[in-house]
Amino acid sequence: MADQANQANTPGVAPDSTPAAATATETAPDVHQDSNLVDNEYEVEVKLSDLQNDQESPLYSVSSFEQLGLPKPINDGLLAMNFKKPSKIQERALPLMLSNPPRNMIAQSQSGTGKTAAFVLTALSRVDLSKPTQPQALILAPSRELARQIQMVVQTIGQFCENLIVEAAIPGNISRTAGVKSSVVVGTPGTVMDLVRRRQFDVSQLKLLIIDEADNMLDQQGMGEQCVRVKSMLPPTIQILLFSATFPEKVMQYAERYAPNANQMKLKQQELTVKGISQMYMDCPDEREKYDILCKLYGLMTIGSSVIFVKTRESATEIQRRMEADGHKVSALHGAYEGANRDAVLDDFRSGRSKVLITTNVLARGIDVSSVSMVINYDIPMKGAGDREPDAETYLHRIGRTGRFGRVGVSISFVYDRKSFESLAKIADYYGIDLIQLSPDDWDATEKKVQDVIKSSRAKADYAPNVTSG
Repeated sequence: MADQANQANTPGVAPDSTPAAATATETAPDVHQDSNLVDNEYEVEVKLSDLQNDQESPLYSVSSFEQLGLPKPINDGLLAMNFKKPSKIQERALPLMLSNPPRNMIAQSQSGTGKTAAFVLTALSRVDLSKPTQPQALILAPSRELARQIQMVVQTIGQFCENLIVEAAIPGNISRTAGVKSSVVVGTPGTVMDLVRRRQFDVSQLKLLIIDEADNMLDQQGMGEQCVRVKSMLPPTIQILLFSATFPEKVMQYAERYAPNANQMKLKQQELTVKGISQMYMDCPDEREKYDILCKLYGLMTIGSSVIFVKTRESATEIQRRMEADGHKVSALHGAYEGANRDAVLDDFRSGRSKVLITTNVLARGIDVSSVSMVINYDIPMKGAGDREPDAETYLHRIGRTGRFGRVGVSISFVYDRKSFESLAKIADYYGIDLIQLSPDDWDATEKKVQDVIKSSRAKADYAPNVTSG
């Protein structure tokens, strides 16, 4: 289930250097005993839009879900899931997102801090359930896997909402004869665009557009053009909420145009890495020996479950073939698989029937499998023509598949030459991470370092990235 937890404090309000904004920062404690989820320590900065910069709209937060005035069925759904107190981002974001008249929001917060639950609560609160087949809230995600996961979260939190219908607008899932017949729609931008064009998706009464993983979705190298086209098809008065763990500066500038006059929430760059994850690297002798070292790690991978990230589909398929031939049970998932096969592979991984999953960046974002204790970057994520520069944002999203909600987790990145070593070093410097070196020549020491983390109750403080306040 999506992200959550923590303790409320009375917020401070301080004027920004410009009169058109107000900001506030707070540090959250590491764990709250009354919730089944946790917040890492971090500071939340809230910047109010020009529209809210007046004395009648002060910045405020809530200490309980009850204070939000949510309908009883939604509160009952939260209680059933043991969500007892709002997380830090929920304390700050929900009062602003639920205010009337509706305001746009750009929210950035690290994995496992409550983003999904925050926007799902907003969607459920905006929907008129007396019109169960009339689309009123649209949530866009970059992959079918994440769309299905969000659909499940909406259904779970909304389990007591009578007449709630939630559909996934992903390839092969919406009947061409019936079209979209639900109040909440979760989909990928290409499929949504096609459905609207074919007049199988009535968008005339949509009140809310939510974009998850918005940095990737709005990036012009990614799905930016599709998201622009989708927005152009929707009512101009629609409320827009943009969520992501990362927002590079150029994407943030674009997001501010996509969601004009938006309230904003963000973390400092050095506070973005996930504190519960021990981030390690394996210095492999050469590229050929990477595979042998990967197989040596197999026993550690299956203590919980593990995700191996590789650069290409072909590499994922080939590593799966070789590992299975060597007697290891693994599965692979990437964009070349048909939709139903992708669903089945991910369902097997979620259930524990499969414990080691090899994948490309298709699963780097948003996917939550609670048992994942290890992420392996078999290939360091790169970007740009010819893979010229390290992709720090993708690294952060990849390792965020483990250490969810304060559980321990390990990430191991493989390096084998000057380029891979320097690329990982740049990522570590970007986030202020102290990487732990693992040696392939001393396997007993390597196994002990990894096992100590996986079997501990929480990640050790000295394995955490450096965090600066402000």
